[in-house]
Amino acid sequence: MPLPALLINTAALLIACPGAGLLFVTRLREQRAMANLAAQSEERAIDQPMLFLDVRTERSHRLGYRISFACLSLALLLSWLSTRL
Repeated sequence: MPLPALLINTAALLIACPGAGLLFVTRLREQRAMANLAAQSEERAIDQPMLFLDVRTERSHRLGYRISFACLSLALLLSWLSTRL
């Protein structure tokens, strides 16, 4: 493997690892928030209105997913580019 391809592949790995970590953490935070919401909903009476996640939490989850998928897509593109050199 030539040196430029190795460097590009290393950059792809350095971009993919934080993206995968962010995806994992975002998914974990979303599952915990939904479990907390379900626990709060079970304690409420049936005639009370439903509980939903607040807008800031949903927005932070969406942002986490967008950034992580962008990092993983960029890493995939760089890895593919390194095979073409």
